[in-house]
Amino acid sequence: MTITVKVSEAKTRLSELLAKVEAGEEVIISRGNDPIAKLTRIQQQNDVAAVIAEIKAIRSRAKPVTLEEILAWRHEGHRY
Repeated sequence: MTITVKVSEAKTRLSELLAKVEAGEEVIISRGNDPIAKLTRIQQQNDVAAVIAEIKAIRSRAKPVTLEEILAWRHEGHRY
């Protein structure tokens, strides 16, 4: 997920925005309607905590899956 904030808002919410970046989100900083910078997490090699945080961030944005969908996927691509 990408969040867009204006420069003044980024100044006052920097800690909060950095926490979102650590969780895998991107933050675009704009001046007026013009984007001027992007905050993204720096990936470290073998950074297990970062990978787990990124997976949790992705899963939190996913919609719940129903049992019917799971059963449909189970037989997807099968020929009868």
